[in-house]
Amino acid sequence: MRRLAGYALAAVLAPLFTVLLAILRGQLNPVADGLAFVIAVIAVALAGEAARHAAQAAAAIAAAEPIAEADRLRTVLLAAVSHDLRTPLAAAKAAVSCLRCRDIQLTADDRGELLATTDQSLDLLTHLVASLLDVSRLQAGALPVFPRPADLGEIVVRSLDAVGPQARAVRVGVPCELPQVMVDPVIMERVIANVTANALRYSPGGSPPLLTACAHADRVELRVIDYGPGVPEADRDRMFLPFQRLGGIDSTIGVGLGLTVSRGLTEAMRGTLEPEETPGGGLTMALSVPVAPGSAQADHDAPGRHERGGSGSTRHQSGCAAHPSVVRF
Repeated sequence: MRRLAGYALAAVLAPLFTVLLAILRGQLNPVADGLAFVIAVIAVALAGEAARHAAQAAAAIAAAEPIAEADRLRTVLLAAVSHDLRTPLAAAKAAVSCLRCRDIQLTADDRGELLATTDQSLDLLTHLVASLLDVSRLQAGALPVFPRPADLGEIVVRSLDAVGPQARAVRVGVPCELPQVMVDPVIMERVIANVTANALRYSPGGSPPLLTACAHADRVELRVIDYGPGVPEADRDRMFLPFQRLGGIDSTIGVGLGLTVSRGLTEAMRGTLEPEETPGGGLTMALSVPVAPGSAQADHDAPGRHERGGSGSTRHQSGCAAHPSVVRF
């Protein structure tokens, strides 16, 4: 393209100088005429050289950007590994060492506490390593995703079970008549669990998160609503970058990959995950996924629906709990 521009410049300058010299005929001598053409040739050559150098500089900058980003991620990853992975490792190692030490007299309660510490530390390590692997696979485009028709209500139940006992406080309203969604159920569970756990972390006491869902044309939208401190609009894109932690509560826990992985997994299922401000204060995560092809809205009296009771247990329900159009968990 730049070479063509140089040819075009040469093609324009030659006739332009010819016309100009014809107008000035008699005022310039042949030497001056030749010198003018030489100047024109030099100008074209300099323009071509400048364009070539500009192209080389642009290519060098483009090649340096991914290298710089990789270096930045490597630096942050090393910092994360040095703290977030080493801390649970140290806790698990100390607990196991105490359990194996014959010189320490341990009661049954002591042993139970040390075993619980070891279990929690290993769970955290498993989660952190899985998140790191997911980010690597997402960036490489190598994470397997198998979307198929699935029931969103059932996925939400399993997601809350995965979050743990603290999820019992979460309020959920999912219409029974929602159409099936086209997602990978296992991956969808992870996304909902990640986003819900994040909402629980930042929710004030007495104001637990709320999960609601609705259908719009060929999409189903699940909204995870919290009433915590929220996130300024200017920081909402940055919160999805790797190794970013939201300030405030428990900001030193984790490597800051939960939302990165959640958005990447959602997009792998042809969905979107976008943050919004909760009316009155807080953060709402809007998760939108495709409706399964040919899926009709379900009959709200169909058997096999689920309800989460106050104890956190899950049972089959032949209908929709307190409200005829909403499943209550």
